[in-house]
Amino acid sequence: MALKTKPFDIAEHLNSPEDIRYFLQEVAATGDESDFIHALSTAARAMGMTEVAKKAGVTRASLYKSLAEDGRPKFITISKVTKALGCRLAVV
Repeated sequence: MALKTKPFDIAEHLNSPEDIRYFLQEVAATGDESDFIHALSTAARAMGMTEVAKKAGVTRASLYKSLAEDGRPKFITISKVTKALGCRLAVV
């Protein structure tokens, strides 16, 4: 009998604001800019794209487009999404 598997999706395991914060902190510390944008997309999916878009003051479609793999979000968008996720950007 064949083993059935499904792709791993970290968004399914980000169940609290703390999970999202730790996830974004780790990616910011170990990844590059594209990794962080992908992490924002993952965290937004975990929280709910509609809710994040509403809190960030952007449309849901715009949020998907900005955080897509080929998206190039402006800093203001990254900042708004980060705040909508309950986090803040900091220079340490």
